Amino acid sequence: MFEISLIPAFKDNYIFVLSAGRRAFVVDPGDAAPVFDHLQAADLALAGILITHHHADHQGGVAALQAATGAEVFAPADESITGRTRPLRGGETIKVLDVPVEVMAVPGHTLGHLAYRAGNALFCGDTLFGAGCGRLFEGTPGQMAASLARLADLPDDTRVYCAHEYTAMNLPFAQAVEPENPAIVARQARVAALRSAGQPTVPLLLAEEKATNPFLRCQVPAVLAVAHRLGAVDGDPVSVFAALRTWRNNF
Repeated sequence: MFEISLIPAFKDNYIFVLSAGRRAFVVDPGDAAPVFDHLQAADLALAGILITHHHADHQGGVAALQAATGAEVFAPADESITGRTRPLRGGETIKVLDVPVEVMAVPGHTLGHLAYRAGNALFCGDTLFGAGCGRLFEGTPGQMAASLARLADLPDDTRVYCAHEYTAMNLPFAQAVEPENPAIVARQARVAALRSAGQPTVPLLLAEEKATNPFLRCQVPAVLAVAHRLGAVDGDPVSVFAALRTWRNNF
């Protein structure tokens, strides 16, 4: 398995560098400069780039990186991606530094959004966040609910490498949805300690997301009750998700 390094970028983005020996891949390089710095400091040669979706803060550095290294660019086939050489739609298995990587279609945030899974590591872009999920800029509630359900079906020990540091920001909403959930209270304390020490909350543990993230808990009675008060149709997980996402948008 490759090693995984986090590079902070912009206000709250993470770029991920996957390395084995001197070879490296990079995931969602919205900015080329910190990637070049990391590659130079670690004496790494860039072999490939993985893109989850088309937003500029995820692909803005591709052109410069590809021009300098000739790296192959794996990216959604149905989105506008600079320099894409390997179009993907989900369902493929690719090799990253000799490791098999499952490509998963997870539409919702954008229509062509992909996630990449290698062993117990999941690179999910802006689909799933700590205690939250991405906004629906292009997809439907049904698409996002299905994408999140697919991620929730992965093993509990899955380590989730999401692309933004949003956990502390999302936890107050999770607590508003489930004020009597002790796992959320405990997580808030741990996250506050990490952030005050300048440490990331990423990677996330999927088991903890299932215990504290309202968008992965749409069948839990307490969450269902809240969603029903918001106008969700009883027993309809898409309606429950949509009600929660609308509330979160205005929280």
